[in-house]
Amino acid sequence: MARKTSLREFQQNVAQRLRDLASRRTVSSKLGFQVGDENWLVTLSDVSEVIPVPKTITVPMTLAWFRGVANIRGKLYSVVDFSAFQERGTTGPGMERRVILISERLIEGSGLLVSRMLGLRNPEQLVPETTTACADRPWIKGSFRDPAGVLWHELDLPALAGNMQFLEVGRQVAGPAATTAGVAAQ
Repeated sequence: MARKTSLREFQQNVAQRLRDLASRRTVSSKLGFQVGDENWLVTLSDVSEVIPVPKTITVPMTLAWFRGVANIRGKLYSVVDFSAFQERGTTGPGMERRVILISERLIEGSGLLVSRMLGLRNPEQLVPETTTACADRPWIKGSFRDPAGVLWHELDLPALAGNMQFLEVGRQVAGPAATTAGVAAQ
């Protein structure tokens, strides 16, 4: 037979469990991934999904780091080779490659091609590096070392999503059409 509890006991039990939960420290994990030979971290709320590399269709007149567009569940996503974007070589073939889909609240329909996923990391186990901000890569929020001494960069996805270099995927074309357009504008 089930034990009957009074309303007062139930309320006290719930209140105690709420106090216990409030007293626990919450640790926000970061998602780890690799791009070339660099390790990266990203805030989970900035990522909507991680998927295997989809078939992409190249887009003419775009920069080499812009891999093209992919149809993911009926929606078009732009796919950027994050290594090539940073001028650190292209992401080669491999079964471990993934596309990190950026949260829609930051930028609609965009994903980053990365070398491989490294799983969740606890930020409390990382020691901040005292290096200054990287002027040529303003999307690096900070750098850290893990207990093994491995360097990790934290990706600031809101900064990347608002960066004009990231948003401008078209190649600059010099030629007769550009010259004619310049003359017409004068």
